Amino acid sequence: MTDSIEPLRISAQDKERVRLLYMAKHAKWGGGMHPEDGNHAIYHHEVRQTLEGLGLNLQLGASYDILFTRPPADFVFPLLNRGGFVNSEMMVPLLCNMQRIPYLGAMPFLRGLGDDKSVSKLVARHAGVPTADWFCYRRGAPVGEADLPASPKGRWVIKPNASSASWGISDAFDFAGVANAVADIHGQGHDAIVEPYLDGYDIQCAFITLHDTPTALPMLWYEREDTQRLWTYYEKRDLVQNTEKAALKTFEHPDFAERIGDMAKAVAREFVPFDYGRIEFRLDLQTGDINFIEINLNCNLWSEKVMAKAAARAGFSHADLLETLLAESWRRNGLIAG
Repeated sequence: MTDSIEPLRISAQDKERVRLLYMAKHAKWGGGMHPEDGNHAIYHHEVRQTLEGLGLNLQLGASYDILFTRPPADFVFPLLNRGGFVNSEMMVPLLCNMQRIPYLGAMPFLRGLGDDKSVSKLVARHAGVPTADWFCYRRGAPVGEADLPASPKGRWVIKPNASSASWGISDAFDFAGVANAVADIHGQGHDAIVEPYLDGYDIQCAFITLHDTPTALPMLWYEREDTQRLWTYYEKRDLVQNTEKAALKTFEHPDFAERIGDMAKAVAREFVPFDYGRIEFRLDLQTGDINFIEINLNCNLWSEKVMAKAAARAGFSHADLLETLLAESWRRNGLIAG
């Protein structure tokens, strides 16, 4: 269940002393929607405004090359995750390691572990958390029907193994459809993960690290009108109209909330230290089945998304959330006193 927490604070002297480099694709965007990335540009602009409002010693970077030589920075806030190439989520942490600059979020191996949906499911199973069968068809490997996971209802979901915001998601009802979807994803340079479609609701478990411990924020869920419908990247980025009614609400179900909270903590422990992240489960209220879906380290911090919404239910403003994340990471990395 939810832990009782208070925001952390950074002194005015430390805010001025520590040189913070904020890196995001749209760090220098003027606000508003982006024609390809949609509301992701609004998100990056909002984080910049919140950091500026905190009075931090702030620099901006919008591309990787700022880290090819050592910049005049003491700490990096990396949101440059979707770089347009495979495994780009690990690039900023790797470059920071090369330049010996500490950064917010998990180290490269953990970032890769979390963003590889297939391997993260292995971690969940290792932690004793129920996880539906799946198979990852790696690019360049054979695509065989024998590897197709069982689907009692005859429906499969196919998506890039490291996708975000449901990019490239589709479904199929036979192996031919699965194989075509996998071929399309392989053709775009990505591995493809295939899973049986699980009916039910998405339960969102957001965590921040406090005093070296993954700390749960209030659990949320999407109360959907049609649980059979796939949400697409374009809908999540507000690039097309989403006509389905869905509400993000606090999840306090007496039969399931505590169980899912315990499962989420078991998964979170496998990724420490990660600073912040969101763990997702699928709950079928009719059958009571609970399955781990994915973990998203360095997840979206926009005030309209799960992490900030969960923090708000714990009494955190957007500025409280970002200052707390920085204060904990700065302490862990020896930039400020504990």
